[in-house]
Amino acid sequence: MNELAEVKRRLSAVERAPAPINKFDRYPQVEWAAQGRPAVGGNIWSSVSIANVTGLTFDRVECKFITDFLSTGKREAEVRLAAFRHTGKGEREIVSASAVLNLTGDTERLIGSVVMRWVHGIPYGWDYANDTTIYTIELQHRYKVGPETHTPGTVDVFAFYKPTNKSAPSTGGPLEMPNNTSYETMVLPKSRANVGAGWVTIPEIVGDSDLYGSYSISAMHYCVGLPAERIPEASAKGWAWVRNSGASWGRNADITEPYFFV
Repeated sequence: MNELAEVKRRLSAVERAPAPINKFDRYPQVEWAAQGRPAVGGNIWSSVSIANVTGLTFDRVECKFITDFLSTGKREAEVRLAAFRHTGKGEREIVSASAVLNLTGDTERLIGSVVMRWVHGIPYGWDYANDTTIYTIELQHRYKVGPETHTPGTVDVFAFYKPTNKSAPSTGGPLEMPNNTSYETMVLPKSRANVGAGWVTIPEIVGDSDLYGSYSISAMHYCVGLPAERIPEASAKGWAWVRNSGASWGRNADITEPYFFV
């Protein structure tokens, strides 16, 4: 009787157990802020972020990130998702990659949002013969167009200056301007030695260097593994939804292309 009662208790516990609503692999979220991404290593593939997917339950993933300062014809990006096998000692080898997604930005500054879905191609079995193997999925980028360059021009200002090869002015002193006894504004007397006055050409002052040369892309806001019924669009090539940026699929995956080693 005791055994029968125990079986009934266990059946009752199973019946009362809450059914899982969502069952998928989740990875830590990161901040939204897009970060400047200059060309690295001769404009080879460089990883923006990384998700450790060792033990991934599903063969398809979704990730999301944002972009900034993508400028059509000046600063355009190529992005892809790539899977890597890490064998220890800081060594890794690429297993698979999505096709290349071209992000062409806009003629004005817009914060872009990108969702990518991909069948990652990491082999099942997880290398059980070597239980120290780790797999990661990385969001990678490189320039498609750019980086944009800006050569500062020059501006002319009227100023007092010390002519070349002249010693520093030492006599003469400044003259007070009307109603100004603290010398906040002043002029120099014409007779002061080694001092000239006139138009002087100086380099242009650029107000915000971030406006030139570097686009920005955030780390993956999230990367999750999902079943086919949740993201049927995922494929070995990849699927993407892009907002506030021109976008198109470029060349197919090529895992022989050089990538940054870190």
